[in-house]
This record gives sequence, C-alpha cells and structure tokens, in this order.
Amino acid sequence: MPDPENNALPVEHRFIDEVGDTTFYGKGKQIILGQEGVSLTFGLGIVKFNRPLVQVREEIAALQGQVEADALLNSVPSVAKRMARGGFFFHACKDTDDVRSVFLHYLRDLDCEAEFHIARKIPSIFLRKHNGRDDEFYADVLSHLIKGRLKAPRRMVLNIAERGSSTRARVLQTALTKASGRARKRWTPEDLKTELVFNVQSPSREPLLAVPDYLGWAIQRVFERGQTRYYDYLRQRIRLVVDLYDTANHVGNANYYDAIRNPLTSKNKIDPPST
Repeated sequence: MPDPENNALPVEHRFIDEVGDTTFYGKGKQIILGQEGVSLTFGLGIVKFNRPLVQVREEIAALQGQVEADALLNSVPSVAKRMARGGFFFHACKDTDDVRSVFLHYLRDLDCEAEFHIARKIPSIFLRKHNGRDDEFYADVLSHLIKGRLKAPRRMVLNIAERGSSTRARVLQTALTKASGRARKRWTPEDLKTELVFNVQSPSREPLLAVPDYLGWAIQRVFERGQTRYYDYLRQRIRLVVDLYDTANHVGNANYYDAIRNPLTSKNKIDPPST
C-alpha cells in the first residue's frame, strides 16, 4: 500500500468493522438464518475519531493492559486465550459482561462518531442482487458505506478489519467501483475528489478497531434480539444507522435512524425471512 502520508492532499483516517456474518446456507444449501451462530443481518460501520488517533490508541491499549493485569478478568477463558496468542484485545462478541463494562464505560465518553449500514439477510435479494456470493454481498454493503464520502479533496485511509476473503483487494476494489458509480448518480465525476486507500488490519494489532466492533455489536443486538440496552447507552456515538432493505420504511428515509429524531427501538427487531 502507498504511504498514506506521502501525498499533497490532506489525509484523514476512518476505521471500519463488520456486524454479523454473510452466511446464508448450511449443508445441502438449506437456509440456516437465525440458527445458532448465524446472524439475521450483515452490516458494516465506519468510525471517525475527533481526537488525535495516537492518544486514543494509547488509551485503548492501556485499558487492554488493565484487563491483562486484573486477576479477576485475566482468568476469564476468552481473555486468557487472547493473551496466550499474543495479547488481549477487546472483541465484543467474545468478551464477558465484566470485560465489556471496562470498554463500554470508556466508549460512551469517547469523542467519535459512527455510521452503520445494515443489510437484512434476505435469500431472494442475496441471489438476485449478489449472485449468491458472500464477497459480492460484502462489497455491495461496503459501497453504500463509502459512496457519500467521495467529494472532499482529501486522501481518506480506510482502516478496515481483516475478515478472510471478504477483505481481499479484489473485493475492496469492487466496492469502490460500485460506490463511485452510485456517487456519480448524484454528482459529476469532477465533483468526486476524494482518493480512497484501503488499509486492511488485524483487530488484534489495531486497538482503534475495537470501537466500530463494539458499536456494531450494540446495534446488532437491537436487530437480532430487540435489546436496546447497549445501543441506548452508546447511541450518542452513533450518528446514523441505515436499514438498507427495510423497504416498508424507504419513503421519507424512515429507514435512517439517528440518536435523537429517530432512534432504534425494540420494534427494529427482525424475524427470520420466509423467502
């Protein structure tokens, strides 16, 4: 990857992680949505930090060290396992409640803002729109996330959590091509001045990726369980949630949720699709 700082354009960093998984089928091509370990939604979130990245990274690393040094927490099997593999890092779906509380209290007051695009996993759309391919599904959702970020004259480095084949260069380039095509429907090519650079990173080595991970986890619990407790606690950090395939609410952009005018509620819980 080119050096993100070696450019005349101003450089901005964003941090991206996924929500849920892209799995639709089990053995024999049977739909397994909603079964144990298989989500009903898939999404991606992007976070902007309004404080120096070095400072925030150091603070999160210090919290990780705090967990490692806590005799009550470092004996938790999921914590001990990560420590044995090179060092503890926060990971919302694997952390226990007492571990999560360490990061949740920090995150609530962190000066950052996030946007998430959530796609309901509807088999008919997956087949028609994404050809039944996980990588096309991932690229399409990512394109929605970045299509509105292409106008400003800047170099934007998208630090994206590594997720197997989904974050291969070919998939990311497909997402950018789709995003550019969608952006050109609103603006002229001359208006699109942002240079995007993908920087795929392991969450175990980049503490800042814990932020979209935790915020996405809180949002997912609303859609999957109707549980708003964590979302309500963190929602001032979540600028926007877009429920992409909520066609019943597309009129007037009612499928766009913000913290004040139209927050997520338990009514946003979805059921497994029938088709």
